[in-house]
Amino acid sequence: MTIPGLFITGTDTGVGKTVAGCVLIHGLRARGCSVLPRKPVESGCERRGGILWPEDGAHLLHAAGRDALDRVTPWRFPHALAPDRAARLAGTPLHLGALAAACRPGTPDDLVLVEGAGGFYSPLAEGALNADLAVALGFPLILVAPDRLGVLNHILLTAEAALRRGLTLAGVVLNDPGQPGPEGMDNAADLQARLQVPLLRLGRTHPDRPQPPPELDAWLERVLSRRLDP
Repeated sequence: MTIPGLFITGTDTGVGKTVAGCVLIHGLRARGCSVLPRKPVESGCERRGGILWPEDGAHLLHAAGRDALDRVTPWRFPHALAPDRAARLAGTPLHLGALAAACRPGTPDDLVLVEGAGGFYSPLAEGALNADLAVALGFPLILVAPDRLGVLNHILLTAEAALRRGLTLAGVVLNDPGQPGPEGMDNAADLQARLQVPLLRLGRTHPDRPQPPPELDAWLERVLSRRLDP
């Protein structure tokens, strides 16, 4: 059975979804997957060479080594705001159907890796949240969060929200936030006691030079198996 795609979401904005996405693309390509990267809308884009440059989309494109930037991130806006508001300020309202259509697999062999914008319940388009795009696509979720104090609440709330919408939470990625937590903190152990999903911890890395952890392939095996047999 061909796996159609994965939807990367986060507990918030700026939690490392793009870094996690690039690491996942690296691991999926190593497994022989044909990965089609998509970040359909990106706000806060700076103008470079006469175009609005989607930095996150460009990182995903570089990791996948295929496709064109205009297909990876077709909607780009300069205001660093939630995409629906940034789009309205630019005079280009976004609609969920168009975003979903831009994230469909090109061929049955493609695995589409979609990165949302902001957190799971962040506004994304006219009357739609990131959660609505995930539902429209039907892809299982990879939830990305920073490994810091207080994140357990954010992860568990997001996991419950995904379950209520009938989505499969295929895996959780804990990103190194760059600052050590308080003595005795072990979010990974606490999560594994409460969520029966594959958990991956990532150290500090750069999206253009991802350093996959040794356990990435085993984690992906569990994620992809969970998708096939939820």
